Amino acid sequence: MTTRRFETTDTNPSRVVEAIAERATSIEDGFDALVDSIADADVVLLGEASHGTSEYYRLRARLTARLLEDHDFAFVAVEGDWTDCYDVTEYVTGRADATAASDILDGFERWPTWMWANWEVAEFLDWLAKYNAGRAIGDRMGFYGLDVYGLYESMAAVIDALEDLDPELADRARDAYHCFEPYGADASEYARSIRLIPEDCEDEVIDVLQTLREDVAEFHADHDGDDPLAFFAAEQNALVAKNAESFYRAMARGGADSWNVRDRHMSRTLERLLEFHDGQGIVWAHNTHVGDARATSMHDRGQLNLGQLAREEVCDDDSDVAIVGFGSHRGTVIAGTEWGAEMERMRVPEARAGSVEDVFHRLDREDVLLEFARGYATADESERGPLADPRGHRAIGVVYDPNYEGSNYVQTVLPDRYDAFVHVDETTALHPFNIQGGERPPETYPWGV
Repeated sequence: MTTRRFETTDTNPSRVVEAIAERATSIEDGFDALVDSIADADVVLLGEASHGTSEYYRLRARLTARLLEDHDFAFVAVEGDWTDCYDVTEYVTGRADATAASDILDGFERWPTWMWANWEVAEFLDWLAKYNAGRAIGDRMGFYGLDVYGLYESMAAVIDALEDLDPELADRARDAYHCFEPYGADASEYARSIRLIPEDCEDEVIDVLQTLREDVAEFHADHDGDDPLAFFAAEQNALVAKNAESFYRAMARGGADSWNVRDRHMSRTLERLLEFHDGQGIVWAHNTHVGDARATSMHDRGQLNLGQLAREEVCDDDSDVAIVGFGSHRGTVIAGTEWGAEMERMRVPEARAGSVEDVFHRLDREDVLLEFARGYATADESERGPLADPRGHRAIGVVYDPNYEGSNYVQTVLPDRYDAFVHVDETTALHPFNIQGGERPPETYPWGV
């Protein structure tokens, strides 16, 4: 996502530093209290300020493990492809023959592979598989993908699933998806072609989705003893194909539409998972997705996001959603210099003066967390002072250039964007498999989920 350049006008940050100092606790001292305060939410959204920082992944894993163990949450949903993450779900729920999470994650091929094919995620998933092993299969927690990029992968999965469910419908789906054949297996080529020739395959994917829903519902009614997750996954793949087509079509037009299509798909997938599991859910995604867009400069550009939709539509009330954001002052990160580029370990420079990360750094207390009143525009009087002043908040994507720091800050009203904020003063890069030295776990692994 391209963000608006933000220059703070705050020349005296001491007021907000004092306000933070009065309320903040160290991460270790406040960890249990944070778990307890978010445990009653229907949905807990756990963010990250980059897609390549070890501490963010490890803290999310610790929080998630505690919520699953102590409060019986039902699933984890992440900013990843449905098809890839469904392979992970089959592993952690005992439906696959793999003996280690790394065997599954190593097969992730879509760039940026490091987001999930890393030792931090592998540790959590191996823990989850062991935790699930002692539970009935219908009560085991899955690890699902919310994202919409996997157009061709989901179409192939729909056909594979239908070969067993309904061979005749599989043939119909195959015929419908022939619309995409001129573009090979390249969704970006489909988007480019739409820009030149305004024709699309929307009708075909909608027809498959509608027919699949009707046929799967009828089939499921006649096969009550079969695994309901397989039926859910088949319909979800058809939904991904439909919304992926819309996403790439919107991307060809430009503007905020493609971003909004993507986050609306995430929102709808989250709703479906909540309905399917009839329980509470946990989400892992970037701050730009989980932090309420209405409290940022994203809103000025017509962009909404998952955090906003969770508060407005997915759940009945703001108080049913708990959003935890993350940030850091400096460190290292895994990213690429351009889309599709080889991953690199990069230095993250010190945060810009007056930014969220800078004022937390000025506490001189390293790693802290701060909680707010839950919901959008519900901050109490102590939070509406300097803590609610708009200021830049760093967002590092999979494409990153430390030399252009000014473009990486999103203007943010912190207590409206999040319900809690975790600041790790100096962070370290993620540990991907496919990077020099990544073939084996790091020396400090495991980190203790």
